[in-house]
Amino acid sequence: MKNKVIIPLYLNNILSRLVLVVLMSLPFSLSQASTLSSIIDSASSLWSEDKTIKAPDFQLTDINGVIHSNDSTKGKYLVVNFWATWCPPCLKEIPALVEFYEQNSEKVEILGLDYEEANESKIFEFTDSFMVNYPIILFDKSNESQFNIFGEIIGMPTTYIYDKEGVLIDYHLGEIDIEYLEKTIL
Repeated sequence: MKNKVIIPLYLNNILSRLVLVVLMSLPFSLSQASTLSSIIDSASSLWSEDKTIKAPDFQLTDINGVIHSNDSTKGKYLVVNFWATWCPPCLKEIPALVEFYEQNSEKVEILGLDYEEANESKIFEFTDSFMVNYPIILFDKSNESQFNIFGEIIGMPTTYIYDKEGVLIDYHLGEIDIEYLEKTIL
């Protein structure tokens, strides 16, 4: 019986890349090395460019009539959470958002964007039953145009987290919990 050598997947990936680099460099002569070097330097400069994504200019009115914008959230972390009442993972994460906001509202603003056409009184009743303590924004005529400026929503819940300077630091599709929020923000 032959002994098999089992290479861990991460090591296999590293070895594969190393072999590829060696094989690619074989046909190059020394005269081409400076050209190859300049190509690598050019590519490196592209990767090192600032690729920050800033929070869009927004103005959203919550269910209590309060307007939230870049100016009103300046100096705080901003959590933009797209959710809906029919979405089970959305409902499961609400207690974590409530607890995190209760503990950190002085340095974090959470905006819950209800991405469905819903009756305002039903949303009031719904948020009361979950004891939601952060602003809830309805998908209505006054806010509809603002919902898509954060990015395409391909599933729910979807959460964007911006730092105190308004730079996107994380994007998450799916349910989040308090540990995720603490790790990302605190």
